[in-house]
Amino acid sequence: MDSFGKARLAAVLVPAALLGAVYVAQYGFGLHPCEMCWWQRYPHFVALGLGALAFIAPPARVWTGLAGLAILVSGLIGGFHAGVEYGWWEGITACAAPTGNVDLMDFSAVQVRCDVPAWTLLGISLAGFNFLISSTLGAAIVLVSAYRK
Repeated sequence: MDSFGKARLAAVLVPAALLGAVYVAQYGFGLHPCEMCWWQRYPHFVALGLGALAFIAPPARVWTGLAGLAILVSGLIGGFHAGVEYGWWEGITACAAPTGNVDLMDFSAVQVRCDVPAWTLLGISLAGFNFLISSTLGAAIVLVSAYRK
């Protein structure tokens, strides 16, 4: 398989693997997503669709490159979210734990904080891992898709 074939495959496997991992974390280990966590998922959903198009609709390089861009966007959102978690800057939403009397039937109430990581490994949160993985692989997919022999 040539480098573009690998990039096209990665354009589907990367978002599928990362989404699979966060859903296992959510439903298997009770790590519920905050609002900013959801923001990181949306580009991966888009990348899955664009990556699938690369296998069935020409021009495959364009669909693969767009999927790579979507993965990269998710990584950049993850980088921003990690910065909020580490206290480097403030978030742009009211992503905070509810205070006072909370009506548990009010589903609009914020339930999960964006500024506190739910889980870390070696000091890196899930948002930080998304930044590292998605930014690196998304950029690589874009570069390989843009390269012409």
